[in-house]
Amino acid sequence: MRSDLSSLQLYLALVAAGTGLAGLLAGLPTLGAAPLLTAFYALATLSLARLVMPWSLWLDLLLALLGAVALIASLPPGAAMPLHHWLALFSAWALAWLFVERLSAAIRRGRLPETGIGLIIPVLFGLALLVIWEVVTRGANVPPVLLPPPSAIWARLTAEVPLLWADFVQTFIKSVIPGYIIGCLAGLAVAIAVDRSPFLKAGVMPIGNFMSALPIIGIAPIMVMWFGFDWQSKAAVVVAMTFFPMLVNTVAGLNAASAIERDLMTTYAASYWQTLMKLRLPAAGPFIFNALKINSTLALIGAIVAEFFGTPVVGMGFRISTGVGRLAIDLVWAEIAVAAVAGSAFYAGVALVERAVTFWHPSVRGGRA
Repeated sequence: MRSDLSSLQLYLALVAAGTGLAGLLAGLPTLGAAPLLTAFYALATLSLARLVMPWSLWLDLLLALLGAVALIASLPPGAAMPLHHWLALFSAWALAWLFVERLSAAIRRGRLPETGIGLIIPVLFGLALLVIWEVVTRGANVPPVLLPPPSAIWARLTAEVPLLWADFVQTFIKSVIPGYIIGCLAGLAVAIAVDRSPFLKAGVMPIGNFMSALPIIGIAPIMVMWFGFDWQSKAAVVVAMTFFPMLVNTVAGLNAASAIERDLMTTYAASYWQTLMKLRLPAAGPFIFNALKINSTLALIGAIVAEFFGTPVVGMGFRISTGVGRLAIDLVWAEIAVAAVAGSAFYAGVALVERAVTFWHPSVRGGRA
């Protein structure tokens, strides 16, 4: 028996091969109509050969993908999923988990580069969740009004591209981006003013902490009354949500420079603004970007929730609230998917800028954005 497999990897290998063999035996009477599934069962069983011979980790990935494709392609429409299909799901899941374990071990040992290769793990994890979601909802006949399968959500998403694009423009482009920029810049400017004035620091910071705790469902209706039903009121909500995280984080970051560093600037006869620009703001960079990343998600949440309280007949929040009322759950999930992709891309963009700007910080040098 090979000694390079950890106890967990050995257990997963046995589960994958055992459930593959059990699925093959349980589905013998009906497997003639599912050649892909039959091939997966056979190959999963043969994967036990890894115990006595070299077995590439990429074979585990290919087998897991084959199992997912074969399982989804052979799901019986409108009928309960038979036992051997559930066994195929467990086998493919075990193979995917085994691949992730072996890939992580190879990266830790320096056999594979972390850059690029390491992205496979979160991508595979996301695909595994989608496959399990698809198989469970269809195989267990979950009512679509409760939870539609990803295939139904994708079909609705592709069929409603113009509608979803209009909602995206209304919510993200018109409300999130302006509100995010104004809120973050205002928070940064006020933080510098607060740092400059002890009076403002004593008065503004307690109020800022109090205001940041206000619930969005209380702020949004007021903003709608003040600024109207169009995107301006939603942008105002975003400003309110992003202002205080930026204020609090920047004030903390401006105090991050050590006393020795500030004394050195004093020795050089640097003015307040020279010290601010050359020492304190760069030292506050990680804190500022932390606020920018937090706000990238808060801004989208704030804009969507604000649209629940009054908006033109367009927007992500409007579509979600009306879709639930009309039981168009697949459209609701399509909107959620668009919002999730937009929010993730926004966060990733801020993180990439952070790595370029704060390359000197230990968290970036250590590979953690």
